[in-house]
Amino acid sequence: MKKALLFILAIFLVCIAPLLAEAGGFDGSAPLLCAAVETFDCVENGDCQQGTPQSINFPQFLKINFKTKIISGGQVDGKERTSKIKNMEHSEGRLILQGTQNGKGWSIVITETTGNMTLSASDNKVGFVVFGGCTPQ
Repeated sequence: MKKALLFILAIFLVCIAPLLAEAGGFDGSAPLLCAAVETFDCVENGDCQQGTPQSINFPQFLKINFKTKIISGGQVDGKERTSKIKNMEHSEGRLILQGTQNGKGWSIVITETTGNMTLSASDNKVGFVVFGGCTPQ
């Protein structure tokens, strides 16, 4: 089921990407809605678990507001999570966002032509990687 969902999301993003790329929607000029699809969390001893956003209490959807430099999303437990974007830059066709929250550093890389997203967050004991896709709001 999870592989089928990932396949459908990938096909959707590939089909719609040319339309969205023409609008310049992934360059930080318009707010984005990003869907988290697959996660990996790894602990200090090297054990890693593949899962879903729900399995790590990560928001299914993230809203990125470039004007206020705030990323927000509702967690599985019902709490709203927000984080301030401290750095934003363009590099080789990618929009890179960085910040900190609760003692962890995080980075989001969004491909400007497709909206594909990879988020990573870590501290000295645990690391997370989240894969998904974004669309202009």
